[in-house]
Amino acid sequence: MNDDLACLMYLLAHDDAAEGPYDRSRTQLLVRAAALIDLALRGRLREGGGTVTVSGTQPTGDPVLDGVLRDAAAGHGWKHLVRRHRKQTLTQVEDRLAAAGLLTVKAPRTRFGTRRLTVTDHALPAALRARVSTALYGDTPVQEIPACDAALLALAAAGGIRSVVSRQGQKTFRARIDACTERLAALAPGLENAVRALPTTMIAAQGGMGGS
Repeated sequence: MNDDLACLMYLLAHDDAAEGPYDRSRTQLLVRAAALIDLALRGRLREGGGTVTVSGTQPTGDPVLDGVLRDAAAGHGWKHLVRRHRKQTLTQVEDRLAAAGLLTVKAPRTRFGTRRLTVTDHALPAALRARVSTALYGDTPVQEIPACDAALLALAAAGGIRSVVSRQGQKTFRARIDACTERLAALAPGLENAVRALPTTMIAAQGGMGGS
């Protein structure tokens, strides 16, 4: 799981007290965006004229990423792909983590509730939070921060995960967060824009807008 951004993003967003993500609708978008960044880092997604294009035909071996690649093959923009099938992607990530023994799954308490999920190894999300904290509060030049950690910081800040990036930290280190987000433009300008637009996208999604 060390290089699986979607799974790492989920673990950062997990809240033990809630027995699941800190905010399920927001986490759907964060996990989906993380998968897109992962594929861009692997060179499998590129941008041409504002449209996402797929490079190569071989599967990645990861069902989550392969599903995102299939969606991208239709020639959409980044923002559309962040919203597309986000609920399904989140469930697939949870199932993958459960299969790896990193999550335990319990049935919902009520008929219309959601299943309850608990991280089995609390050291893993703690280590992830420490990595992101180092990226945020450390003195390493932004361009030298590992691409994975810079992306996780950008997403956690955009998603308002306060257990990872506090309100004060977001305010004080705004320039550093912006610089980490700007690094996504080297992969695709539209990808950076999609991440910057996540707060607005999340508001729309919670209002029942923005795809399925």
